Amino acid sequence: MIAEKDNVVSIVYELRSGSKDGDIVESLTPDNPLTFLYGTGGLLPKFEENLNGLSAGDSFEFLLNSEDAYGPVVETAVVHVPKTVFEVEGKIDETLMQVGNTVPMMDAEGRRLNGKVIAIEGGAVEMDFNHPMAGSDLHFSGKVTEIRNATEEELTHKHVHGNGSHDCGSCDDNKGHSCSCG
Repeated sequence: MIAEKDNVVSIVYELRSGSKDGDIVESLTPDNPLTFLYGTGGLLPKFEENLNGLSAGDSFEFLLNSEDAYGPVVETAVVHVPKTVFEVEGKIDETLMQVGNTVPMMDAEGRRLNGKVIAIEGGAVEMDFNHPMAGSDLHFSGKVTEIRNATEEELTHKHVHGNGSHDCGSCDDNKGHSCSCG
């Protein structure tokens, strides 16, 4: 069996920033692999492209340039927000509003995003909403540990169910089906 659309793929890898000699950003081991439904758009397209056709036991090593990963650093993603955004029950949460903290927020359309506090100036907080890896090339080296056919439920819900899945949680497909993975 090979890594291709609608198969469940498990991999372990080491991610380094910039090159194969860069700083280690993430390391996944056999006891905590990345398990995902191949071809559903849940991962970076070029990442999946580099795994296409591999079998269990195959090793991989590739570099994604920043344009194929999280893109360049976008200057307009650095914004000033009023300190009042950090109010909880009428008081500013000083522990949340600390330089270096990454704070979960929502944009005007209700989409979740994370912003990193980079400065506090008067009545405003300067926040960076770029992805933490924006502007960085990503070097992956690892191994495919398992490939299996996806279940019908996984195909319907477009994510993996069961233990070992990083793409797991609860879902509702608006057709009365819901799942909770454990």
